[in-house]
Amino acid sequence: MSGALPRSPLAPASFPDLPEIKGLRLSAGAAGVKYQGRTDVMLAVMDPGTTVAGVFTRSKTRSAPVRDCQAKLGGDPVSGTAILVNSGNSNAFTGHFGQSSVAEITAKVATITGLPENRVFTASTGVIGEPLPHDRITAQIDQLNAELSPDALEAAAQAIMTTDTFAKGASAQVTIDGKTVSIAGIAKGSGMIAPDMATMLVYIFTDAKVEQKTLQAMLGQICDKTFNCITVDSDTSTSDSLMLCATGSSGVEADSNLEFALALEGVMLDLAHQVVRDGEGASKFVEIQVTGAQSNADAKVHGLAIANSPLVKTALAGEDPNWGRVVMAIGKSGAAADRDLLSISFGDVLVAENGWVSPDYKEEDGAAQMKQEEILIRVDLGLGDGSCTVWTCDLTHQYISINADYRS
Repeated sequence: MSGALPRSPLAPASFPDLPEIKGLRLSAGAAGVKYQGRTDVMLAVMDPGTTVAGVFTRSKTRSAPVRDCQAKLGGDPVSGTAILVNSGNSNAFTGHFGQSSVAEITAKVATITGLPENRVFTASTGVIGEPLPHDRITAQIDQLNAELSPDALEAAAQAIMTTDTFAKGASAQVTIDGKTVSIAGIAKGSGMIAPDMATMLVYIFTDAKVEQKTLQAMLGQICDKTFNCITVDSDTSTSDSLMLCATGSSGVEADSNLEFALALEGVMLDLAHQVVRDGEGASKFVEIQVTGAQSNADAKVHGLAIANSPLVKTALAGEDPNWGRVVMAIGKSGAAADRDLLSISFGDVLVAENGWVSPDYKEEDGAAQMKQEEILIRVDLGLGDGSCTVWTCDLTHQYISINADYRS
């Protein structure tokens, strides 16, 4: 993009006050990857003993950094961990140059931090198909390492933004055995967002002590209920990366602690919602609740069919209570549905039931719901106990403008 985008009308008032995570230090800088003078690279370094879990895109054209991170998961945490992320260039679809760039960055970070290369993870986000000018990044690593600080999460969140209009952060603290455990996360994501896992970069840190296999299983389960239930435009990126790092520096074991898992889910859901609220050109935050499906999987299929429908999304943008488009999306989804058992509501307004418009429905009531910044669409299929909630945004002309100008 040639200039900064206006802040999303759905953005939070400010970046949250995140707690410092014991065993974590971060820094951010301007490497000039795509634009001069813009913060575009961040480094995170964690203490020895840090366990790392990750969930990544399943795209067949995934980037060199994604492939490298996937290969390194599960390694011995004894030496500590580092993560370096750049924005402005995704280092995707760059052939052997992509692997070379990852190797150069990884080697430099390892040398400067004293960590083994297999404990250095990288990620890149931005334009696809252009070689990454990794020399601009490696030239900054000395300074990044020298400026590491425990209170730089906001700066790190700003460094990983591309078409984002605001930096995204969330946190939680829980008490386990009388001791406080902290969780803090940052994310970037605005366009090319669809569940598989949702297209963005996310980094979550905790000072809890969690064994790697447990951390990985926990992350996968929660991801299915959070990041894999959001969509902006149905497009899956080449660079999706979600990494969860547990430094263990609090000394508190949380492997089987339910409160810790719920707190982590809350942080992940908060970040996922922020990604939707920053959907390119978005003016509406939309929650779609599907109940009465034959299974949870069917409910999710229906929910995403509604959320990804351009016709539904443009109706939302135009504040048009066109419930027929919801009916259309359900009918095309491929999951089980029965026209005569279906009911649809906009907020608390019952719109359709028993295969027809509700006799009490008034168009002005539906229109009033569509004028809200936050819209709830409820669908009950009347077939079983399956349910799922997904989140999306509307589709406006601004989405076209942003993406038509993306590479300029």
